[in-house]
Amino acid sequence: MMRTRVAITQSHNHFPHSADRTMPSFDIVSQVDKQEIRNATEQANKEIANRFDFKGSDARIEQNELQLTVFADDEFKLGQVLDVLRGRLTKRNVDVRCLELASVEKISGDKVKRAVTVKVGVPQDKSKAIVKLVKDAKLKVQASIQGDAVRVAGAKKDDLQSAIQLVRSAVTDLPLQFVNFRD
Repeated sequence: MMRTRVAITQSHNHFPHSADRTMPSFDIVSQVDKQEIRNATEQANKEIANRFDFKGSDARIEQNELQLTVFADDEFKLGQVLDVLRGRLTKRNVDVRCLELASVEKISGDKVKRAVTVKVGVPQDKSKAIVKLVKDAKLKVQASIQGDAVRVAGAKKDDLQSAIQLVRSAVTDLPLQFVNFRD
């Protein structure tokens, strides 16, 4: 009688390795390489200093970590400086969708400046929208917010790849990277 009880209690453990086996997952993040931003800013400043149409003007870009300030003599030149900056960022593989432009401020006379913030991380409202998008798609994955990133986990790699395609096609206003793919 005692042997049968032992056999019955041991048979309840249907999946002995399921507890130590993690599900495949990946993180959705929005990151930029700070060094590439610095390089692009320096290159843009060199180009502005050498261009004929900027001779004698106060056009420049100043950087403080992820905060850029663009200076110019007037709004037209400010637009040209921003175009040079965007071109240099693009050449250095930095997505220009990470730039958030503030309003134009007058300094003195016709001189103007504009603050440009480099956005890093997935904003909370966008994270919630991504989680809702993944849940509404009825894929066999779970999405959760992890600080300024979204973690997506699922049992099959194919489901995760479907989630990546879904998010890539739906979110176009923010540069997203899919990192930390774990099996």
